[in-house]
Amino acid sequence: MPGTWLLGAETAPTVGRDGDEDGSSARAVLLGLRPGDREAADPLDELERLAETDGVDVVGRLVQPRDRPDPATYLGSGKVDELAELVERQDAALVIADGDLSPAQVRNLEDRLGARVVDRTALILDIFAQHARSSEGKAQVELAQLAYQLPRLTGQGTELSRIGGGRTAGGAGAGVRGPGEMRLESQRRHLRNRITRLRRQVQQTARRRERTRSRRRRNRVPSVALTGYTNAGKSALMNRLAGADVLVQDTLFATLDPTVRRTRTPGGGEYTLTDTVGFVRHLPHQLVDAFRSTLEEVVDANLVLHVVDAAAPDAMDQVTAVRGVLYEIGARDRPELLVLNKVDVAPPEWVAALRAAYPDAVPVSARTGEGVDELRPAVERALEQA
Repeated sequence: MPGTWLLGAETAPTVGRDGDEDGSSARAVLLGLRPGDREAADPLDELERLAETDGVDVVGRLVQPRDRPDPATYLGSGKVDELAELVERQDAALVIADGDLSPAQVRNLEDRLGARVVDRTALILDIFAQHARSSEGKAQVELAQLAYQLPRLTGQGTELSRIGGGRTAGGAGAGVRGPGEMRLESQRRHLRNRITRLRRQVQQTARRRERTRSRRRRNRVPSVALTGYTNAGKSALMNRLAGADVLVQDTLFATLDPTVRRTRTPGGGEYTLTDTVGFVRHLPHQLVDAFRSTLEEVVDANLVLHVVDAAAPDAMDQVTAVRGVLYEIGARDRPELLVLNKVDVAPPEWVAALRAAYPDAVPVSARTGEGVDELRPAVERALEQA
């Protein structure tokens, strides 16, 4: 079943479903650019993990050393020919770009490749759609998707379902070619109206969350927000610290809806611990805007517990990416305590390098419990100083 945007629908199939009758995953080729000043490491590892999370079968990669994308085809013309050969050779039905594509770039690439083309933002949005469970989460994801779609509408109407099927709120296919400007304006009006309704819904939830936070402040209960790169182990750490039973999955963006639990410091002081959505490099700004009410849990926290995957080879880059999002949402001045998670599986030299770079960080393993007894008093001290 082909992937579709949440245009008022209850659920959305994944990008990885290619529409085959047997329900098999879409075969995809990844493409990206590597600026000339970057190291020779393949920049598509994370994109492949994202694609696999969404059910895509990655069968090839193509990277072009290039500082800026070509305005017409993203890649240079020679590389597009090479990409077309790769797509044909691997019998790929999907191409995923590790960057943002304009509608013109998508159309030009699809014409040259004979395959569907999506960009990194569309892929991440689709993953969020698959993992949204609550009505709040679904509304936030749909709002982000519609904000992404609106400027991509064309007179032919095909930009509505860049990833696939394309149901509208009424169930009609969005990929049908319409008569022209009247249909285009109707589509835009439909999306704008839906965006307005969703914003009202999200704002109502935001007000409820703010009332809850206000009650905590009046009761003088400090709050700690778990944040970090996606799949860093925030939910597992929450279970360790609060004796909670939050679902733990080895997948990207498993947590979209914030979970709040009460727990105590070693000295007996009560505080709330909130598990929030994980971040990723180049997190789509549409998602940041749509999830702002959820991310307010971080902005309003007395302490940010920044969980780092010490077993990730690019852990320091992940720290930078997370701090960038914290800066974007207005949480730059929140007290932060770094937690180096997964030290039970991380190479010792990596852990040593991270501890040298972040001397105040606390090394732990949420899986085995190693270091958690040292983390508890560290949280208590940080709250006392906040």
